[in-house]
Amino acid sequence: MSDPKFNAEALGVWSEPFEFEVERERTIAYAEATNDDHPLHASGELAPPVFAIVPVFQGLIPSVLAVAPGELLPFVVHGEQDMRFHRPIVPGMTLVSRAQPTGYAAKPSGTTVSIKVETRTSDGEPVNQQWMTSFFRGFTAAESAGMMAPPHGFPPALTGEKPFAEVTQHIDDDQTFRYAEASGDPMPIHLDEEVAKASGLPGIIAHGLCTMAFTSRAVVAAAAGGDPTRLRRLAVRFSKPVLPGQDITTTLHETAPGTFAFQTTSSSGDVVIKDGLAEIS
Repeated sequence: MSDPKFNAEALGVWSEPFEFEVERERTIAYAEATNDDHPLHASGELAPPVFAIVPVFQGLIPSVLAVAPGELLPFVVHGEQDMRFHRPIVPGMTLVSRAQPTGYAAKPSGTTVSIKVETRTSDGEPVNQQWMTSFFRGFTAAESAGMMAPPHGFPPALTGEKPFAEVTQHIDDDQTFRYAEASGDPMPIHLDEEVAKASGLPGIIAHGLCTMAFTSRAVVAAAAGGDPTRLRRLAVRFSKPVLPGQDITTTLHETAPGTFAFQTTSSSGDVVIKDGLAEIS
């Protein structure tokens, strides 16, 4: 289908600010839902890094729909996520966020839409910045417009090179149900076998952001000496679905001091995270 009327006039327009109260129980629930047993996260002293999506998740949807027609929502998949961390999220914070569609790109197989979101404390101090890229399968805009999210590639020369580290983790059979509740993302393809298969999937699949949370644990353990406050950036491209019950292995390569390229494969041999990038202070 050509020209599904993506709205270029919405690009660059910030949403109204929206608030989120950070509760200790919610951060602990997120840690438990992502199998994160780091003492700072398990106790609720700090929120896990990828918890950053929870305060902004619902606020992102209106910005996506400001650009893309609402009837295309059933055809959207999460393409990429890029998080830049200025300070940890801690219980008791009031977070104030705003979102802005920055651009869309027409491709033969569909259209990507980039959203930028900024989160600050109620006093205006930066907490994090995120870029979310959505992909609308099978619907190609008449043209591209605006600015897309910053790139983060995996250098091909690293393939076959000895890695800095490899970390293998297990996705539990009930992972998607636990993650859906803790994150506030009840999308049916993660919870309903029939809906997932009707969408062309082999069955229920793990949330991409849950897989990203697993990669954050791998990066922190292998490259940050176990200190999550040293993580400054985590960027991923979701390339294949992860199924409950699978193992995933994240392979890291240090490309510069404190900078790591990584990819994640599942036990079925699929590369499920491509173009991973982590920056450590």
